[in-house]
Amino acid sequence: MPRARPIDNPTTRFTARRMVHETAMHRADVALALGIPYELDPEVAADGMDEWMELGALPFHFEVHPWMRELLGPERTLKYAGPEQSWVVDLTGDVIDWRHSDVVAAVTVSGPVTNLLLHLYKRSDAGTAVDGDQELLDYYRERVSFG
Repeated sequence: MPRARPIDNPTTRFTARRMVHETAMHRADVALALGIPYELDPEVAADGMDEWMELGALPFHFEVHPWMRELLGPERTLKYAGPEQSWVVDLTGDVIDWRHSDVVAAVTVSGPVTNLLLHLYKRSDAGTAVDGDQELLDYYRERVSFG
């Protein structure tokens, strides 16, 4: 049987992707600390948004942090709207769900995709605009984060 190439290994793919986004955030930290512009390829930033949504919606969070269930409730939707695509976080069901969509949400954060990513990681709110339920947005950002 032929050996799998490293890229064919799901663990290798996950780790490589995770390290790309981890490194991107450390680069952002340095740029922000020095007060210099931060640039990230929009495709990398969009994949960072996808990764954040995927990891933030994992059902095991409720087992590890039962208080996260407090996020769930009627009319609790958030949208991160970039110029080329949007991400919607749906907190109205039994689990955190997300999808690419342009539906109306209770709160929308809009801006360039790199700025949206920096907003999600709580690095910077610059270059983003919030329309709607600011309390819901703050509540979500407080409870769903890395670190």
